[in-house]
Amino acid sequence: MKSGFLDKLIDRLDKLDPQSLQTQFLHLARERGLLDTIFQSIQEGVIVLDKAGRLNYANRAAELMLGFNAAGQRGRPFTPFFPDLDWDLVMELDGNEWSRMISREMEITHPVHRFISFYMVPLQHGDNDSEPAAMIMLRDITHEREQEANLLESERFNAMKTLAAGVAHEIGNPLNALNIHLQLLAREISALPEAGTRDSLHELVEVSRNEISRLDLIITQFLRAVRPARPELRPLQIEKAITETLQVMRQELEDKNIRIEIARPHPLPRIRADRDQLKQAFFNIIRNAYQAMPGGGHLKITLTHSDTMVSIALEDNGKGIEPEHLASIFEPYHTTRPDGTGLGMMIVQRIIQDHGGQLEVSSKPGEGTCITLRLPLAEKRIRLLESPSEIDKRSNQNE
Repeated sequence: MKSGFLDKLIDRLDKLDPQSLQTQFLHLARERGLLDTIFQSIQEGVIVLDKAGRLNYANRAAELMLGFNAAGQRGRPFTPFFPDLDWDLVMELDGNEWSRMISREMEITHPVHRFISFYMVPLQHGDNDSEPAAMIMLRDITHEREQEANLLESERFNAMKTLAAGVAHEIGNPLNALNIHLQLLAREISALPEAGTRDSLHELVEVSRNEISRLDLIITQFLRAVRPARPELRPLQIEKAITETLQVMRQELEDKNIRIEIARPHPLPRIRADRDQLKQAFFNIIRNAYQAMPGGGHLKITLTHSDTMVSIALEDNGKGIEPEHLASIFEPYHTTRPDGTGLGMMIVQRIIQDHGGQLEVSSKPGEGTCITLRLPLAEKRIRLLESPSEIDKRSNQNE
């Protein structure tokens, strides 16, 4: 890439005295240093390529976005970083075509997952014989994409809330009526003289009532997912909430041949939580765990704490979750079971988030799943540094 200014300077070298020559080169150095400082300080990436698509210049922001080293890449083909761009076609465009800025977006996964918007402008000096080049400007739009996704998610939940009220009214009332009439039907059947017919009809009525109960549960979970109640936070010993949940589910766990192991330090510090909501979260997780162990299994509940949080890890040895499903377990209606509602883990996530906590899931297919809940303590503990005398005293005791 030739410079008209440099050409004229070279032509005049024989006419310049040493002092003037030094002044000109110092002027060039200062201008270059200033421009480089500016380019290195901006957040947008700046890349300059020659006609063949080789790298001439890149600032630090461009290096970070695309994950390369400008010094090692300089002079080498740079087009592989833009695989969807026909570089030959771009460089053959005439001036009128170049006047229309080429702008695109792309998604990259290295060095980190990002969405980048870039546009290309020509760099060609006034001389007709100078070779064309191009400057590419990069801008990280990952945050904007995340905001758009959050907005869409918010709009989707608002639509679900509106739908929830209609679903509860339109389906809940008929289900209640059906349940009442099935009870009346069961009384009439009890008065029948023939025992065989009576038992057969009772069985059909019971199946119908069970299905109504299942539909009622789906509606209840749906409403809890889209219209969660605000938690009433009170001091709580977390192990008590777990024990009460296990007591309610005791018969189910025994029928499914699920062995429960609880590991905890004693005593655990208290948290501020809504007892009923946490019990609902534990219920959903434990139910998912034993459904993943249809032939029986082991569920280990480990309680630990730090200076700021209490952690509850619920680990089963069931069939685990396939990697392609792991990222979707909190999405509404996502389920791998024919009889699942796909709302249980979404409710758990909402409850933990409303308590200011964190939730992590790890799973290996064929080995099991571990769900860890972290909830803030009612009172954060301050860990004091030991004084030198206390350190000496403890060292003497250990000797």
